[in-house]
Amino acid sequence: MHNVLEENKVNCQNYMKLEFLSKMCNASFARSTIAAFASQLDITLDDVSDIKTAVSEAITNSIIHAYKESIGMIKITSKIILNTLEVCVEDEGCGIKNIALALENSFTTAKFEGRCGMGFSIMKEYMDFLNVESDEKSGTKVFMKKIIKHE
Repeated sequence: MHNVLEENKVNCQNYMKLEFLSKMCNASFARSTIAAFASQLDITLDDVSDIKTAVSEAITNSIIHAYKESIGMIKITSKIILNTLEVCVEDEGCGIKNIALALENSFTTAKFEGRCGMGFSIMKEYMDFLNVESDEKSGTKVFMKKIIKHE
């Protein structure tokens, strides 16, 4: 799997990369960081909230599902091109066996842990674009875009 954001960072207005351990205590820091990065755009509080929520869901998926009982690295890369924020949340965990199934509403591999399976649905709802790439040997990449509409 290649990272389109890394590949094209020269063509963007601004680029950010953040790496952290897959511990829930780091999720808040990552949400705040992506919100601060996105604030470079002429952005509303609703847009900031949408971005933070979608990125938080992707991070939580990595912590809960990709690494399960282990600790690994989560990498977030983000860039701004014109009025669009692009974000990639990446892990090197166990990967997703069936992406189409995982993208269905209410699907979860952690039903007995109180999970409702709405992460990807929330990401789709709050962002303008979502794509998931996964390999059982090298982890998962969640690509999202948010187009900031100026009125």
